[in-house]
Amino acid sequence: MKRNLAVYLNLVCAGSLWLVGCATNQRPPPPAGSSAQPTATPAAAAPAARTVKSETADLLAKAASVPPAPFEGEGWQSLFDGHVLGNWRETDFAGRGEVRVESGAIILSMGSPFTGIRWTNGFPKENYEIAFDAMRTMGSDFFCGLTVPVRDSHCSLIVGGWGGGLVGVSSLDGMDASENETTKYMSFDSGRWYRIRFRVTANRLEAWIDKEKMVNVETTGRKVSLRPGDIELSVPLGICSWQTSAALREIRWWRVTEAAGPLK
Repeated sequence: MKRNLAVYLNLVCAGSLWLVGCATNQRPPPPAGSSAQPTATPAAAAPAARTVKSETADLLAKAASVPPAPFEGEGWQSLFDGHVLGNWRETDFAGRGEVRVESGAIILSMGSPFTGIRWTNGFPKENYEIAFDAMRTMGSDFFCGLTVPVRDSHCSLIVGGWGGGLVGVSSLDGMDASENETTKYMSFDSGRWYRIRFRVTANRLEAWIDKEKMVNVETTGRKVSLRPGDIELSVPLGICSWQTSAALREIRWWRVTEAAGPLK
């Protein structure tokens, strides 16, 4: 009788362990003395992460072989030497991605949502132009959110926003880059350098992408400001990306005294 009861209890315990193992999708430990080891399941994301990193490295290596376009005019001053961040610092965005220097460029890894850099030295408030090459390496939103001083305020030039193709200034009279007269659309290819130029003079904002003039707006009597939110961490001068990986190189600026062309 006692032997039958012991057998019954052993069967009940074994069945309970089997049910627990099924419920938790875990295998029971191997029997004592067995040399068998449980087979580890590799993380599903690891191969994908390695592939993405490899593809990005290949893209950057290819992009590094493309020489930058010349800067027209004399007196350009460098803000990045191609080797170290120097006076640039990571912007303290929550959820930011990695910032590093690689292949002569500053890499802004994809953030959630922002990744960026901020200039920590002096910079003029008007009568200047800033220019650099920018490239989207991954993602589908803006790869250049350039925040600059405009007299006693600031604004941002957005390149590739709102789904990938919007260009404009945020903000004018409280209207952001998707709502005011600077709004334009352009197709941007990943892995291609674009020369971004933004000129701020006493009464005008002008911007170019490569040779095309994208912004030409009078600011007299207008309210120039930043779109409220985390972008405010970029002041006084900063560059960021939104849920997108980007590369920046050849960052320079020079003094100007007037707008580059007539108001159209």
